[in-house]
Amino acid sequence: MAAGKKRNEKIAQVLELMKELENDSTVPRNVKAKIANAEKALSEDAELSLRVHKALNELDEISDDANMQPYTRTQVWNIVSVLESI
Repeated sequence: MAAGKKRNEKIAQVLELMKELENDSTVPRNVKAKIANAEKALSEDAELSLRVHKALNELDEISDDANMQPYTRTQVWNIVSVLESI
């Protein structure tokens, strides 16, 4: 039971970090779109491992985007790190 609660807290933390990136005016539109897709994946009514995998795929596609600021890239990597720990 405690492990499930901890996972839910991590998902909530990740969703909050994604919202911050979406509201950041320095983040390119294509990156925001991928982040929104990752958010949708995490919010689906499916098995947790499947939701996390889908979100990681979306984030992986933007992690090397040349238009992204280094600070934003670091934030994306932090989100990926949290998702991988779930």
